[in-house]
Amino acid sequence: MATTRLKKVYHETIVPKLMKDFQYTNIHQVPKLVKVTVNRGLGEAAQNAKSLEASINEIALITAQKPVVTRAKKAIAGFKIRQGMPVGIMVTLRGERMYAFLDRLISLALPRIRDFRGISPKSFDGRGNYTLGVREQLIFPEVEYDSIDQVRGMDISIITTAKNDEEGRALLKEMGMPFRDQ
Repeated sequence: MATTRLKKVYHETIVPKLMKDFQYTNIHQVPKLVKVTVNRGLGEAAQNAKSLEASINEIALITAQKPVVTRAKKAIAGFKIRQGMPVGIMVTLRGERMYAFLDRLISLALPRIRDFRGISPKSFDGRGNYTLGVREQLIFPEVEYDSIDQVRGMDISIITTAKNDEEGRALLKEMGMPFRDQ
C-alpha cells in the first residue's frame, strides 16, 4: 500500500515544525496519531434490523473497514433494551487507513458541512485527544444521497500521543484541521 498524502506531510513538514515550536530534543517526543475511532449509537436498531444493516454498510463505505456491532451490557426497561441487544457500531482505524480517513475528513468532508465556519477548538479532553460529532453522513463523498434511508450522525475521536491539549491542537492544526477562532 502506498503511503498516504497526510502521512507523508506529517513526516516531512509537521515533525520538524513541532520539534522547533516545542523545543523537543528527541523525534519521539513529537506528538503523533495513535488511532481514530468512528462511533455511531443506534437507538432504533433494537427494533429495526434494517437500520443496523444500513448503518454497517454506510460506516464500512466511509471508513473502508467493517464496523463492530456494540451490544447493551445490561437491560434498561425504560428504553426497551435487553442485555445483548445491538445499540451501536464502531470502527477503530490505525496506520494507513487512519491517515487516509483523516485526509478525506479534513479536505473533503468537513468543508461540505452547511454554514461551516470551522470546528470547535474546545473539544479536547485534557490529554491531547479530540472528539467531534458529525450530524449527517452526507458530508462524506462516498455516501450517495439516494442510497440512504435516514440521516444519522456519528462521533469521531482522534487519539494522539500529545501530553496536553496545546500539543494536540498544534498537531491537528498542522495537519489542516480547520479550527474556528475562539
